[in-house]
Amino acid sequence: MTQILLREDAQGIATLTLNSPDTLNALSDAMLAALDQAFQALAQDGSIRVVVLRGAGRAFCAGHHLKEMQAGRQAPDAGRAYFADLFARCAAVMQRIPRLPQPVIAQVHGIATAAGCQLVASCDMAVAAEGTRFGVNGVNIGLFCSTPMVALTRAVPPKMAFEMLTTGEFVDATRAREIGLINRVVPHDALEDETRKLARTLTAKLGAAVRIGKRAFYDQMGLPLAAAYDHTAAVMVENMLWRDTQEGISAFLDKRKPDWSAPGGGH
Repeated sequence: MTQILLREDAQGIATLTLNSPDTLNALSDAMLAALDQAFQALAQDGSIRVVVLRGAGRAFCAGHHLKEMQAGRQAPDAGRAYFADLFARCAAVMQRIPRLPQPVIAQVHGIATAAGCQLVASCDMAVAAEGTRFGVNGVNIGLFCSTPMVALTRAVPPKMAFEMLTTGEFVDATRAREIGLINRVVPHDALEDETRKLARTLTAKLGAAVRIGKRAFYDQMGLPLAAAYDHTAAVMVENMLWRDTQEGISAFLDKRKPDWSAPGGGH
């Protein structure tokens, strides 16, 4: 039986590959369960510094598995319960991404639609191949993309998000970069190399600093301005007291490379 989600680790980078090309890597029940399990494992894996999320075949991810959803709807007396459970499970998976200690980079090609676009928006960064299309197209079949809207409205300006949600139209990779949905657009044959280059840039940093910084990044976003400064000031105090941070500052002043105590950095 083909494994629906593949994981490959190399040089501190974990690559997760959605491996259901026949369904355009739809977020089926099995795919959501596999992602949930993988993210839980990565959260406890101190050897991994960066996570790359990509799709096998012609597309990154086409969203929810519509045939499964139809089957769930037709189950006797189970429709409402099935959908409530499905969207709760999907939301839990999406929320694991910002909670991971490692930065997560989406490597996107083909299409990223509906919950697939939600997956891109949930990642910390994204690199896309030229020609990739992004959309929250559920409105075209009478299903407003309400849960994908949560991640989308936190990634792009509100008016652009509302236009995408209500028209169901695609935006191309160039436009997606302009509105902040993705970070970089590259030729298709350079997609993997450019994503790896970005990931390697992150692995070269003090891992502990990246971890505490990612957590603070998301924590402060939901706070009022003064509270955000209070919170991040406390984080910087902690960070400044680390031995490896002191080594990094000394190395910068001495114009040499820092000699951090261990991969990931110590306190």
